[in-house]
Amino acid sequence: MLGIIDWGIGGISIYKAVKEKLGPLPIIYFSDTGVTPYGKMTRAELVSRLNAGIQFLKGKGVTHLALGCNAASTVIDLIEPKGMTVEGMIASGVAASLKKRPTRLGLIGGRRTVLSGAYRTAFAARGISIEQRVAQPLSGLIESGDTGSEKLRLEARRILTPLKNCSHILLACTHYPAIANVLKDCVSGETVFVDPSSELVGRIEKWKLSVEGNDVFMTSGSATKMKMAAVNAFGITIRDVIRCPFTNKTLY
Repeated sequence: MLGIIDWGIGGISIYKAVKEKLGPLPIIYFSDTGVTPYGKMTRAELVSRLNAGIQFLKGKGVTHLALGCNAASTVIDLIEPKGMTVEGMIASGVAASLKKRPTRLGLIGGRRTVLSGAYRTAFAARGISIEQRVAQPLSGLIESGDTGSEKLRLEARRILTPLKNCSHILLACTHYPAIANVLKDCVSGETVFVDPSSELVGRIEKWKLSVEGNDVFMTSGSATKMKMAAVNAFGITIRDVIRCPFTNKTLY
């Protein structure tokens, strides 16, 4: 079974893309909002938390896992999949961008994603320089259900102004597709935004997973907030969310 793990509801954009392309493929989605945001954890804390999440989801029947979070994907080489197939966002982000043949490439993402240098290193290895901007406030606002307030628009313009003439801008956070129309208003008419979700779904498709089973949504945080954010940001109505907190040492 396919699992998607993210700190919040950003990975719902991946869930939505999977459903649009692969239809009945069952998914277990886990939102880990009951702990410190992944982008604010130390590297050691993040690795420990992801390893605990992998073990937790494995116990629920997950055999293949998508890290629906760029911050989590910066430590993908350090986690212990324990027999599970794991795919992160960064490889898909790089591949999706290269297919566009950018002449001037920009990137917006969370603080950990940008400061880790993961994307800069990957693109440099292919002879491409990249201009990056930390866009942490945007994911926080989207997570709260805000996809169009004046505050969000002002933040988007402040963040994107230095990149407004880029040929392409990589959305290095799965929250950002929820505000694509807002982002487009902040750049030139020729700028193309790169959403790596389709690339990731293409990789998931190659796993040829069983289509038997039902979708399950779980969170370590607030089920009510998860439902609200999912419908506001991505138009996905979640009927039931199971609250299942766990610690890095004790799984429930």
